[in-house]
Amino acid sequence: MNGSVRVGRVVGVPLRMHWSVPLLVVLFAYGLGRETLPLWTPGRSDAVYALAGVVGAVLLMGSLLLHETAHAATARWKKIDVEDVTLWALGGMTRMGRPQTAAAAFLVAVSGPLTSLVIGGAAVGAAIGLHALSGWSVPAVVLVWLGWANLFLGVFNLLPAVPLDGGRVVQALLWWRTGDRERADLAASRSGQVMGVLLVAVGWISVLRGAASGLWLVFVGLFIMLAAASERRRTTLDTALRGVRVADAMSSPVATGADWLTAQRFIDEVAVKSHHSALPLLDFEGRPSGIVQLRRLAAVPGARRESLRVREVATPLSQCAVAAPDELLSAALDKIRLSTGMRILVVEAGQLVGIVTGKDISRLMQRHTLRLGDGGRGRGQGGGGRRGDGDRSGSGSDQSGSGSGWGSGWGDGGRG
Repeated sequence: MNGSVRVGRVVGVPLRMHWSVPLLVVLFAYGLGRETLPLWTPGRSDAVYALAGVVGAVLLMGSLLLHETAHAATARWKKIDVEDVTLWALGGMTRMGRPQTAAAAFLVAVSGPLTSLVIGGAAVGAAIGLHALSGWSVPAVVLVWLGWANLFLGVFNLLPAVPLDGGRVVQALLWWRTGDRERADLAASRSGQVMGVLLVAVGWISVLRGAASGLWLVFVGLFIMLAAASERRRTTLDTALRGVRVADAMSSPVATGADWLTAQRFIDEVAVKSHHSALPLLDFEGRPSGIVQLRRLAAVPGARRESLRVREVATPLSQCAVAAPDELLSAALDKIRLSTGMRILVVEAGQLVGIVTGKDISRLMQRHTLRLGDGGRGRGQGGGGRRGDGDRSGSGSDQSGSGSGWGSGWGDGGRG
């Protein structure tokens, strides 16, 4: 996610934090320390309220992290690739590959809300125990607040609306019931769009009645609407690409550069003569070693360009989307990562034989639309590889991972 930085790892997965998280902590701490605690435990000092508010807010963010960690851990248990976990203003997001079975999809989806419900129940139970011993002390109130917040988050995330976990649960159940993944995805995305509209409507009504908190529902509803629309587009794409192989979409031959060149020499001899926003790199033996984006080259200080090798600023092959020519294109698209944008390197016998870019996919979609207008003849057939016109438009270097919802992450947008 843009605006996030890596802060560590959880269950072996990179953990990222969006710039909005500290702001969220401040808002939670203020609400707890200035409103909830003085109401339930009057007579304490402002310092006590402030400290308790901060502790409660941090504990809530920790519980959000546990929610996302449950998704990531379950996904890894089911052999699903997990790219990263990100905390942000509307909760959290876990980017992962697509589950290959309905059972795996169900388990990954339900693990997060169950974690929140367990945390909520435990916190409320501990608060009741403290209350029985010492009345409504500050720690007891913080635990009640934390518990009810987690219970709310768990229940809210079970709403049947993609990208919330409840929408994923519906998706998995429909997939299991019908055996048709695309039909299940389409139904879940429609329910997400409907739920998003309802949340926006309820939020605006609340605002008009003087409740400023209704803006939160409006933002969440808009997020759900956008994410559900993205899911629907991905389902349409999967339908259009059914049966299409990577070789049918790839561009060949591919413009490349040597990875052992210095940054300055690469710029002078390769980059300035290219019409592409990114170029695959080859090693001494002619094997692909990664992709370098020209914007990263441009960011290298002039003083370092004569000594820095281009491979040092490139994305290594291990972090690129790589596919074989005979692989299904829909499966290859699930490998796309934000670091390289909408690009798939096509490799056969260790040699780079082609590349698939966003422009290639757009071309296939246009042909699919034309075939539908011609009575649907040839549905799902490849359009034949484009020869040599490569990635002239940048082909989605700003691609935000909105592909599959799974690859783009579990959007637990309503949390927090």
